[in-house]
Amino acid sequence: MFNNIYDEFLLMTIAINLLVVVFMLSIVFMYSRYKLKTSFNKTLGLGDVLLFLALAFSFASVSFIVLFVFGLVFSLILHLILKQKSKLQTVPLAGYLSLFFAISYLAYWTGFLPTLYIL
Repeated sequence: MFNNIYDEFLLMTIAINLLVVVFMLSIVFMYSRYKLKTSFNKTLGLGDVLLFLALAFSFASVSFIVLFVFGLVFSLILHLILKQKSKLQTVPLAGYLSLFFAISYLAYWTGFLPTLYIL
């Protein structure tokens, strides 16, 4: 996908995606600091942050935002379902998001989704 676009457009797409990730992380930081009164490290793991950054380099901006939001909703729903059966204290967000993106890629590769890269 990214082989056929201009370098400036690619850099702008990555910059927009990184801004979305930084904005989301700053909101989580402020929420954990002022509302939960705990450190950022106890709220969000390093694996989660690294996955967010890796995903920022993987998709066009609109696709990234849509897939990221739906991935977070999928993670919430999956955690609420699995929380009923087990006593999970933390949310394995990186694992849930990885499962969501694996399902998304499988849907694309099997032809169920026409494209993952909408501009």
